[in-house]
Amino acid sequence: MNQQYKVNKTYQEINEKIRSGMAVVVTAEEIIDIVKDEGPIEAARHVDVVTTGTFAPMCSSGAFLNFGHSVPGIKASQVWLNNVSAYAGLAAVDCYIGATQPCEDDPLNKVPPGEFNYGGGHVIQDLLEGNKVILKATAYGTTCYPNRKIEKEIKLATLTNAVLCNPRNGYQNYNCAINLTNKTVYTYMGTLKPQAANVNYCSAGQLSPLFNDPYYKTIGLGTRIFLGGGEGFVTWHGTQHKPSVVRTEKGIPVTPAGTLWVMGDLKKMSPKWIMGVSIQGYGCSLAVGLGVPIPLLNEEIAQYAAVSDEELFTQIIDYGYDYPNGISRSNGQVSYAELKSGFITFRGENVPAVPLSSIVKAREIAEILKQWISEGKFILGEPQFTLPV
Repeated sequence: MNQQYKVNKTYQEINEKIRSGMAVVVTAEEIIDIVKDEGPIEAARHVDVVTTGTFAPMCSSGAFLNFGHSVPGIKASQVWLNNVSAYAGLAAVDCYIGATQPCEDDPLNKVPPGEFNYGGGHVIQDLLEGNKVILKATAYGTTCYPNRKIEKEIKLATLTNAVLCNPRNGYQNYNCAINLTNKTVYTYMGTLKPQAANVNYCSAGQLSPLFNDPYYKTIGLGTRIFLGGGEGFVTWHGTQHKPSVVRTEKGIPVTPAGTLWVMGDLKKMSPKWIMGVSIQGYGCSLAVGLGVPIPLLNEEIAQYAAVSDEELFTQIIDYGYDYPNGISRSNGQVSYAELKSGFITFRGENVPAVPLSSIVKAREIAEILKQWISEGKFILGEPQFTLPV
C-alpha cells in the first residue's frame, strides 16, 4: 500500500477481522456522519467496511441456462421460454435469456403505448419463484444430435446450470429525465408528461456503489458482491463503461460514467431482489438488487465513501426531443438531495421528481450486506485488477 497514507490496511487484515467477528461495518449512509465528526483518518482507523446498495431496473441483464440433454439429443438452434425467445447460438442445450426480450405474441407498440406485460425479465422471476416454465426448442438435426424439436416443462431446480450474467449494471450516475415537448413520451426512464410537468431519475444517490468509490480503487475483477439476494462477483467493467467524464472537485462524475459486469448463481438468488419489470410504451426489463462492500484501506477511500446526496449532481436531459435525436445538451444540473425531496426547481417552477430506483430497498441491501459481513458470513474478494479509470 502507498505509504503516503496514515492508515494502511490490506484485504487480508480486514478479512481476518471479519472471520473473527471483530470487523467494524457501517452503511454508506452511516459513514457520512462518522467522517464528518471524526475525520477520514480516524474513520479509516476504526471502520473496516462500508456497504452500499441499489435496486432498480437494469436492462442489460439476463441469464445463461443449461436445460439438459434430451433423448435423442438435440442441438437447439431456436429456444423459447414461456414464448419468450432466448439466444441459442451457444452450444447444444445452452441458451441466454435477455431481460428485455418481449413475449413472441406481444402487440408491442402497435397501439401505443404498449404494456409489455411479459418478457425475459419475467421469465427469470418465474424461475426464481419456483414456477414451471415451458421450454420449446427446434433444431436442424445432426448425426450426433438428431432431434429436431423438444417441448418440456422446466423449473430452476431441474436446470443443470443457471447463471445470472448482467453485462451492464450499477451505473455510476444517470440522467434526470424531463420532457420539453408538447406531448407525453414513453421512455426507459418512465412516462414523461409534456412541458416539463415531471422528472424521473434512477439512482440510489449516496447509497449507490460506484458513487462511494468514484475512481474504482477497490472494485474490479473478483470483487464479491450482494447480487439478487445471493452472492455474486464483478467479472469485468460493464458495457458503456465511460470513466473519462466531467467530475466535481471530489472526483464525482456529473454524468453517466462507470458500469459493472456482474455474475452469480441464479439458483441461490431470491425473487425479492430479482423482478421482471414492464415499462409502459418502452418494453420489458429486470429490476436487480446489487450491493458492493467497500473496504476502508486508507483515509482517501474513507473520504470518498462519505459522499452525501448534497454533493452528488446529475444533468437534466430532454427525453422528448434531444435524447431520441442524439443531441447532447444539459438543461441544468440538480443534486440528488433535491431530487429525493420529491420536487426540483426547473425554470422557476416546482416540478415533481420520481425515482425509478427504490431507496428503501437500496437501504435494506446495504443493511443485509452489513449483517452478513458483521456475522462473518461474507468475506471480501480482493480484485485481481480494478476497473479502468
